[in-house]
Amino acid sequence: MKKHFGLILCALLTSTFSYSQEEKNEEKKEKTLDEIVVTTTPKTFVNKNGNIKLDVANSIFNAVPNTLDLLAKLPKIQLSPDRESITVIGKGNPLIYIDNQKVGINDLNTLDVADIKTIEIINNPSSKYEAEGRVVILITRKLSKKEGFKVDITENATVKRYFNNSFGVNANLKKQKAEFKANFNYNQLTIWESNGNDFSIPAENITSNYLTKAVTKRPQFVFGTGIFYKINADDYLSFTVNGRTQNERFDITTDTYNKDANAENYIETLNRNSEKRNFYNAFANYNHKIKSVDGQLFTGFQYSDYSQRVDGNIFDDYNASGMTLSQIRRQKFDISVFSARADFEKTFKNEMKLELGAVALTAEGTTYFHNEIQNPQAIQVSDYVHKEKNVAGYAQVSGVLKKINYSFGLRTEQTIVKGENVLEKVQLVDKNFNNLFPKAQLSFAVDSTKTITLNYSKSIARPSYSATNQVLTYINPYFAFANNINLNPMITDEIAGTFDYNNKSVRVAYVRRSNPVYYGTFYNESDNALTLMMTNFEKQSGYNIEFTLPFTYKFWTVTNVLSGTLSKIEDETTVVNNSKPYFYGYSNSVFKLPREIELSFTAWGLTDQYEGVYKNKGIFSMDLAISKTIFKHFDCTISANDIFRKLNYYDSYNMNGITTNGKYYTDSRMIALTVKYTFGKVKNSEFKEKNVDENANRIR
Repeated sequence: MKKHFGLILCALLTSTFSYSQEEKNEEKKEKTLDEIVVTTTPKTFVNKNGNIKLDVANSIFNAVPNTLDLLAKLPKIQLSPDRESITVIGKGNPLIYIDNQKVGINDLNTLDVADIKTIEIINNPSSKYEAEGRVVILITRKLSKKEGFKVDITENATVKRYFNNSFGVNANLKKQKAEFKANFNYNQLTIWESNGNDFSIPAENITSNYLTKAVTKRPQFVFGTGIFYKINADDYLSFTVNGRTQNERFDITTDTYNKDANAENYIETLNRNSEKRNFYNAFANYNHKIKSVDGQLFTGFQYSDYSQRVDGNIFDDYNASGMTLSQIRRQKFDISVFSARADFEKTFKNEMKLELGAVALTAEGTTYFHNEIQNPQAIQVSDYVHKEKNVAGYAQVSGVLKKINYSFGLRTEQTIVKGENVLEKVQLVDKNFNNLFPKAQLSFAVDSTKTITLNYSKSIARPSYSATNQVLTYINPYFAFANNINLNPMITDEIAGTFDYNNKSVRVAYVRRSNPVYYGTFYNESDNALTLMMTNFEKQSGYNIEFTLPFTYKFWTVTNVLSGTLSKIEDETTVVNNSKPYFYGYSNSVFKLPREIELSFTAWGLTDQYEGVYKNKGIFSMDLAISKTIFKHFDCTISANDIFRKLNYYDSYNMNGITTNGKYYTDSRMIALTVKYTFGKVKNSEFKEKNVDENANRIR
C-alpha cells in the first residue's frame, strides 16, 4: 500500500487543482494584454561539436532528488555501485567543474539540484582545464536577473528495498547588485548494499567465495550558503560555503566458504560499524575586466576538508561453533586541499583569443589505523601522512582563419608526492612528475549545416586523494578491500575526428594509455589472505565510434547516443584474452503534453565487454518520470528507476595466478514521489545584467 500512496496523492492533487487552474485561465482571457511577449521552449538536450548539454532548470530533470542521481541519467555517465566514483563511457573518469572551480564527488553531494541551471559533457576540453581531463562535466549554477525573494520547498519520498525520505529548502534573495543563496537538506536514508567474489588459486590449491550484505541507516545533513555581488557590468565577486555531515551505524554480514588443500571452513562474519563523515568546502571567486588591455581576469580560491572515522568490532563464526570477537578496529582519515587559480583572457580585433593561466594546489592527508587482534593477541598500528603539491601553467591561442576555427594549447604541470609512515619515520612514497600536455583542434565549416573537427590531446589521470586513505574494509578472515598508495598516474594520448550535421554528430577516436588503473587481486602467502585494490596495468589501447542523434517531432523530443568500442588492456601479471567490440546505447524521450504534464523515458545499456584482461557482463536500465504543474507554485513528479532491476555488475579476470569472478548488486530500483512548492515574489530589477552570458567566463 505504501508503494501506491504517492501515486494516489499525486492523482488527487491533480484532480483537485486542475479545475481551479482552468478557471484562472478563463479569467486571464478576459484581461487586456499590456504587451506581447514571445517565448520559446528550451530544448532539454542540445548537441553541438560533439558536446551534449542538458537544461536542468527548465526540464523534468529538476525533480531528481540529488545531483549524483541526476548525473547518472545523462548520456554515457556511469555511477559506480558504491556511488564513490563517476566514469564516462569511452573516456574514463571526468573532470568535474561547478562554474569556474574544479570539484570532486563530495562537492556534488552538497550541491542542491535546485541550484543547477545546465550540465554539459565536454568531449574535447582545452588546455585551460587541468591535464587530468579527457572529458569534463561542466555544471553551471543559476543566477537571478530579477529582484525579489524566492523559496523552494521540496519533499522526496522514495521506495527502494527500504523507505527513504529527503526534505529540502532552497532560498534565493536578490537585491540590486547582490544575490544571496542558502539551502538545507535533511535526508533520512537506508542504504542496502551487497557484493560477492569467487576466487581460485590453483598453485596454492585454494578455493574461496563469499557473499556480503550491509544495511546502513544514514541520517544526513546537507547545507550551503553563498553570496554573488555584481560590481559592474564586467566585474563580480562571489563566495560560497557548503557541507555535508552524517553519522551512521551499519552491520556487514558475510557468508564465506574457504577450501585450502583439504581444510574446509564455513565462516559467518559480523562486522559492526559506526561511522562519522564530514565534508566542508569554500569557494571565493573574483572576475575583473582590465580595461587598459581590454582583457578579462578571473581569480579563484578553494579550500576543502573531508574527514572520516570508522570504528568496528568484528566477529567470526567458524563452522557454526559460535560467534567470537576477532578484531577491534579504530580508523581515522582526513584530507584537506587548498587551491588557487588565475585565468587571463583577451580577444583581439581579428577574433583571435589568447588565454593564459596558472594553478597551484596543496593537499595533506592523514590516516590512523589501530587494530586489536584477539587470537592470537596482537596490535597493529599505522600512522600515515600524504602530502602533495601541484603547480601548473598554460597558454592557449584560438581563433578563426577563413573557414577554419583553430585552437592550440600547451600545459605544463609539476606534481610532487610524498608519503611517510610517521611512527617508523620511513618515507614510503617520494615522486616528482614533470609533464607537458599539448592540445590542438581544427574545425572546418563545410557549409552552414556541416562541420568537420579534428583534435589531438595528451592528458593525465592521477590517483584520487581517497587512494591515500589506508582504511581497510574487512570482509572475512581471508579477504579485504584496500587502497594503494603506490599508484602511478595514467597518461593518455587521443586522436579524434567529429562530423556534425545540424544537431547530429558522429565521432571517431583512437586512444592509447600507459599505466591504466583498474582493480586487481593479490595473495599474501604469509597471512593466507587476499586483497582487492586498484593497481597499474602495463598498457591499454582502443578505438571508439559514437553517434549522437537527437530528434524532435511536435511535442516529442528524443536524444539518442550510440557508441561502439574496441579496447584491450594488457599486463604481464595477467592472462590476456581476445578483445571484442562492445556497444553502448542511450535514449531519452521527453513528451510535453497538455495541461503542463511532462513525461520522460530514459533507457541505456551496455553489451558484454571483453577488454583483454577483463570481461564485464552487459547491463541495462530503464527509468521513467511524469511531472505535473498543478498550479502556479506547486509541482508534482512521480518517477521510477531501474524498472526491471537489471542494474547489477559482474566482472571476471585472471591476475597473479588468481581467477576472480565478482558480482556487485545495486539498490537502484526505485519509485519516488517528489513535490515542490515555491513561494516568493520577483520583480524587474533596475540593475540590468545585459552583458551576462552563461559562457562568458566558461573555462575552455
